[in-house]
This record gives sequence, structure tokens and C-alpha cells, in this order.
Amino acid sequence: MADEETRNRSSASVSPEGGRLIGRVKHLLKRLHGAGTERDRAGNRRLFFDDYLILLLFYFFNPSIKSLRALQQSTNWESTRQKLGIRRMSLGSLSEAVSVFDPELVRPIIAELAAQAVPLKKGREAEALQGLTAVDGSIFSALPRMAWALWEDSSHRGVKLHLHFDVLKSVPCEATLTPAACSEPKQLRQTLQPNRLYVLDRGYASYELFSQIVEARSSLVARVKTSTVFVPHEERPLDDAAKEAGVIRDVVISRLGTSHHKDHLKRPMRLMILRTPTRNSPETELWLITDRLDLPADLVALAYRYRWLVELFFRWLKSILGARHLVSEKKNGVTLQMYAAMIVSLLIVLHTGRKPTVRTFETLQFYLLNWVSDDELDAHLAGLKKLSD
Repeated sequence: MADEETRNRSSASVSPEGGRLIGRVKHLLKRLHGAGTERDRAGNRRLFFDDYLILLLFYFFNPSIKSLRALQQSTNWESTRQKLGIRRMSLGSLSEAVSVFDPELVRPIIAELAAQAVPLKKGREAEALQGLTAVDGSIFSALPRMAWALWEDSSHRGVKLHLHFDVLKSVPCEATLTPAACSEPKQLRQTLQPNRLYVLDRGYASYELFSQIVEARSSLVARVKTSTVFVPHEERPLDDAAKEAGVIRDVVISRLGTSHHKDHLKRPMRLMILRTPTRNSPETELWLITDRLDLPADLVALAYRYRWLVELFFRWLKSILGARHLVSEKKNGVTLQMYAAMIVSLLIVLHTGRKPTVRTFETLQFYLLNWVSDDELDAHLAGLKKLSD
């Protein structure tokens, strides 16, 4: 019986619906097949790490599945099992999985998929802003009984997703999950990568963090308070492009902070002041710090404005993918769900060559349900390419 199930599993691994999308990541997930099986001395485990992740991907792509119980129910249907290449699973096995499988093993897969993506933007800004990465965190509400998810008080719980978003590729490239009550700069310190141009909001304003970013062989464009103290070294003239971008001052500084503070950076930096409208004010000053002395002023301003894309991605996760509804109460389970949401977003960009949209996501959902044909999907993708051209 076990041999027959193995043969069925193998023959079902490539399906007409999943082969072009979920099938794209299956060979990567196969690496995790044996992870977490160390305690299975009897050799009777039926739910493996790659199976569980495939189910989570299926959860996001199937609009009818809203809970862990519904996900388990879907494994009762032979056609679903064949298309996904999985076995029937019990609710107990799915619940236990989050205690067995380590989410840290999924992070390299996210990074590998992100590396496969190509920049969606071209031209001058794409060449100058290579590695532009918006970093931010967003809170997902949790149940009061999730005691590990500390937030405001004993009756409020939440988890925070710390995200690195590759702006030019429109894909997530790094993510970690913590209780809501945590330090965002601390999380960034632990996940710094080389060859990035990090764009940061005011919540990350820390001279020590800025120094650590540079030491990690990356760069930054970060917003600081308008009361920031600095020692000017050289005022730079503003060209027409800078003025049009709202830049009113561009100055190379020899020091951030007063002489009474430790000089963490120990190198020239650059302060730019922008005048820009916001939702709350027709005109607001933004103070930006960067170590990129070579970057034209208008592109520094543009890099910071691109930070908004990470906010749009959080909206995509919560409102379109539905990641705000947690299918697990344990930290490992929530983390795996968020990582699966990252993989879904990456697969859409890799498959379509475009950033995710509601209509494209709906089309892919219907495609995986076999309600949209290959030709109809290709026609939709061709329409997207025509619009972008």
C-alpha cells in the first residue's frame, strides 16, 4: 500500500494546473522533505515539510479555503491530492506540523526565488538604484490567547512582520516575524545583507544602525528628525532635476550629532532636505541622510519615495492574499504562513513578469481551479505586457 501511494505521489507531482506555477517551486521545497523527521523512528510519518508548504500555497491560491480545518478537508479529495502530489492528512498532523518544521529553513528558498526575479524598471533610475530595498514592519492582530505575541497589554496580542522589499523587482527578499512589541532597528541589524541600498523611515533613525549598514557593505537613504544636529562641510548646488523633485538643500556633512555624542559613522555623509506634500499637510519638510555621495539629488529623493511600495505590499498581503487571517496560534505556524505568502507573491512575479495585481491574482486562482485555460491565462499575461509597453 505504501509503495502504491509513493507511485501515485510521484505520478501526480506534475499537473496541468500546478505545473506552471506551484510546480515552479516544488523542486526547491523538495530539499526540505526530510527536515523534522528525526523523531520519526517508526518511519510512519505521512506529513512532510514540503507537503505542508504546498498545502499553505494551495491555501492562498484557493479562495474557498478559510481555515486549517478546511485545508485538511481538501486532502480528503483524490483529485486534489493528485494535483498537489500529497497524501491524505489528519487535522492532528497539520496542527502538530508547526511544532516539527523549522521556518528558518524556508528563508533561503525565499532568497533564491527573489534572486531569480529581474528588475521590472529600466533606464537611468534602475541603473543608479540597484539593490534598492525598502524595509519596514507591519502588525497583524493575533488572538488574546496567543500569549507569546506581546503587544499593548494582556488583552491585546499581535505579531510583526519585518520585511525587506526589493523595489526594482517588486518582490520580498527577506522577512522575519516577532511579537508586535519589539525593536525594528534591532531586527534590521540581524538581517543586514551586502550590496543593498536600504531606504528607511524615521522609525529606524539610529546612527549606530547607519554605521552597521555601511559596515555590511551596503548603503542607505534614511529619514531623520528635522531637529537632527549636524556639522556641514560642503553645500552642493541644486540642478533643475533636484528642484523639480522638491530638494531645497543638499549638503555634505562631516558629522552627525554634536561633539558630545559618539561619532558612529566616522565618514562624510550627506543631508538632503525635501519639501513635499503629504496627506496631513500641503507642504512638509523631509530630512534624508545617505552615504551615497555619488547619487544625483533627484534620485535620492526618488529612492525615498519608493519606500511607499513596501506599504502597498503589506496591503497586498493583508487585503488581497488574506494573510491577516492566521491559521495557526503558534509562532512557527504564523511564520510559516507568512513565508508561504512571500512565496506566493514571488511565484506571481516570476510567472507573469509583473508586480501582483488583484485581477492577475484572481485569474491565477481560477487557473489553478482549472476554470481558466492555458490559452486564456496566456492571453491575460499578453494583455498585461501590452499595457506596460
